[in-house]
Amino acid sequence: MLHVDVEKQLGEFSLHASFASEGRVTGLFGASGAGKSSLINMIAGLLRPDRGTIVIDGETVDDTAAGIHVPTYRRRIGYVFQDARLFPHLNVAQNLDYGRRMNGLAPDPAQRTRVVELLDIGALLDRRPGKLSGGERQRVALGRALLSKPRLLLLDEPLGALDEARKLEILPYLVRLRDEANVPMVYVSHDVAELRQLATQIVMLRQGRVTSFGGVKVLT
Repeated sequence: MLHVDVEKQLGEFSLHASFASEGRVTGLFGASGAGKSSLINMIAGLLRPDRGTIVIDGETVDDTAAGIHVPTYRRRIGYVFQDARLFPHLNVAQNLDYGRRMNGLAPDPAQRTRVVELLDIGALLDRRPGKLSGGERQRVALGRALLSKPRLLLLDEPLGALDEARKLEILPYLVRLRDEANVPMVYVSHDVAELRQLATQIVMLRQGRVTSFGGVKVLT
């Protein structure tokens, strides 16, 4: 369960968003500049709302009236950006392990095996990021986020930097994540086809306001 009711002034742009989602994949849809990334950054704790509340899985992580702002590292959130942001000096296996170590989690070989198989990255473990395609880098970034054992996964236009062939390559893995990983996701995109394939609920944003909320039918 994700409950968001926030306001934020960013220069001349104002964001005012309110919704509650129990969907496996909540899609944030809107044109560039609609406020999608600002909203997802507030959920992540990277940006503090001027007013309002954010509740993740029953825990209030922001409540401006009560003075609550849980820092990002304590929110148990995985974040995958448009650019994979892998560490170039580490190989894939070391990049995958980074999220677990930074969160102080004990090794979990069974979960690591599941994630590697889910994303089909076993053949990449000894490679450096510079030797990977864009789609492979994003699959590794997804694996690193999942191995931090998040209660929520945030994906900010993860296919935005990929060409059409790479998008088609990685979309089936995102569908598998939705159906098999058992981690709710918030997925930012301005691509209707992506969201139709992945999302279970849609938050439609226009100029900083929620204009529609509901099933994928709101995209029609």
